[in-house]
Amino acid sequence: MRTSIATVSLSGSLTEKLTAAARAGFDGVEIFENDLLASPLTPEEVRARCADLGLGIDLYQPMRDIEAVPADVFAGNLRRAEQKFRLMRRLGVDTVLVCSSVSPLAEDDDALAAYQLRQLADKAAEFGIRVAYEALAWGRHVNTYDHAWRIVEAADHPALGTCLDSFHILARGSDPKGIEDIPGEKIFFLQLADAPQLGMDVLRWSRHYRCFPGQGDLDVAGLLGHVLRAGYRGPLSLEVFNDVFRQAEAGPAAVDALRSLLVLQEAVGEGELPAPVVPTGIAFAELVTPDVEPAAALLTALGFTRTGRHRGKPVDLWEHGAARVLLNTGPAARRDGTVLAAVGLESPDPDGAARRAEALIAPVLPRRRATGDVLLEAVAAPDGTELFFCATDRPELPNWKSDFEPTGEHPGTGVVRRIDHLALTQPWHQFDEASLFHRGVLGLDAQGSVDVADPYGLLRSRAFATADGAVRFALGVGPAPGDDASRPQHIALATDDVVTAARRFRDAGGQLLAVPGNYYDDLAARHAFAPGELGTYQELGILYDEDEHGTFRHCYTQTVGRVFFELAQRDAGYRGYGARNTPVRLAAQHGQGAPR
Repeated sequence: MRTSIATVSLSGSLTEKLTAAARAGFDGVEIFENDLLASPLTPEEVRARCADLGLGIDLYQPMRDIEAVPADVFAGNLRRAEQKFRLMRRLGVDTVLVCSSVSPLAEDDDALAAYQLRQLADKAAEFGIRVAYEALAWGRHVNTYDHAWRIVEAADHPALGTCLDSFHILARGSDPKGIEDIPGEKIFFLQLADAPQLGMDVLRWSRHYRCFPGQGDLDVAGLLGHVLRAGYRGPLSLEVFNDVFRQAEAGPAAVDALRSLLVLQEAVGEGELPAPVVPTGIAFAELVTPDVEPAAALLTALGFTRTGRHRGKPVDLWEHGAARVLLNTGPAARRDGTVLAAVGLESPDPDGAARRAEALIAPVLPRRRATGDVLLEAVAAPDGTELFFCATDRPELPNWKSDFEPTGEHPGTGVVRRIDHLALTQPWHQFDEASLFHRGVLGLDAQGSVDVADPYGLLRSRAFATADGAVRFALGVGPAPGDDASRPQHIALATDDVVTAARRFRDAGGQLLAVPGNYYDDLAARHAFAPGELGTYQELGILYDEDEHGTFRHCYTQTVGRVFFELAQRDAGYRGYGARNTPVRLAAQHGQGAPR
């Protein structure tokens, strides 16, 4: 299907927005009036620029406060509209968006609204223009799509139809099934946006928190299904108002926007994306470090042993149970210390996973390979983390471990079983992009968004996982631009006995994060523990949580560079990540001088 994006959804000048949309692969754009007014280009030059870029202009918007007003006001509105229609002819666009009125002069009179919209459509038809009437969720008298359609139907003019906007419909809780009763040819335009579920005034919600489909909590795919069943075959166009997107670079935002439409089309049975290949486990986590000693000492205290050395690169393989960590001291080492730079994902079809990632515009990473090195497909996540698609224990497929010369040491044994989850703090402007990436590209299921109190602000977090929990990512919003060095990352190690694991780590010289005694006083008030149990937790800095499925006990190591480890014990099917304990952990880390 044809794809389009409103220029208001991207940052920068009109020229920059058009260039970003074209480079991302969009077919067309909606020209937002303010973008045109602020541009030094004439309408003819904008038209030519779009043509040069291969972009159509699908809509001009918005025209406000037109209908259901006193006759003298409407006469002025018609004069204003005629000037806009002349402008649209110069731009080469044949559809205009008219929003339901919010004017205090507007009357609650559907017959008057229909009569004046018919007159507007008469005037538009003289210029070969169609009028798409949209119900704003905060419209003075018309604020639902079915009400707007009744007025359009009553006006009965071939140049008058309706514009459907997923945000305005879903934000009011309207049932979108009624869309199927609207003739497809009378749906002149469709605008799409998602949003997180927030309890606030709908106007503020709309102007600041919309996001691309798949990044929020609204059922945009369900709505699109109703629109397509009604017979609509026009553009799928994105109209997103978002404070973060307005500040982010236009190019990556446009790529993310197009990715959202590709995933959305797949959800309704349109498009031809390669099928999702859901990962089945975490093969390894790769740490890049300028100084191997602190990271190696931390791994040793956790019970890892160095089992392999890469045949051609300064990379060591460390193992404990089925948990594997690579230590890379090569030229990619960063000045801000140890970082989690790459993740290996076990895949039932590594080539298929890479094809899907590429189809969804994920950057495919070139890789330096020595003769004999195993070829691993790799793509970059939005935050720059490299993701490798692996088949570690599949004899019929290349095994990345064959690149490592064994040291003669066996993997560490004890209480660590595998990597439980990876927690990555995203750059402030890429959290929504990362959400869509982990859903659409990796095929992970999203959990609800959680706000976490930090001593210096409120942080947002969201987890993504496979149905069986074999792969889990916890994503958080990081600090402001320019502060990337303080974005923490951590690797959670699954254990069946966190007390034993913590003691072994401490006895081996490891330093556990100290937790304030006030936390344990509160814990004693909220839960019942066996005699001496709570004292043990306090001694070792173990935190405790429960959900409707089970219990969670976890503790943390000191931070090396930007990375720390978590020992995590899930019992009876616990599905969370200890979010209730995160403020305590963050405060304790601040006290130790660790990054946020």
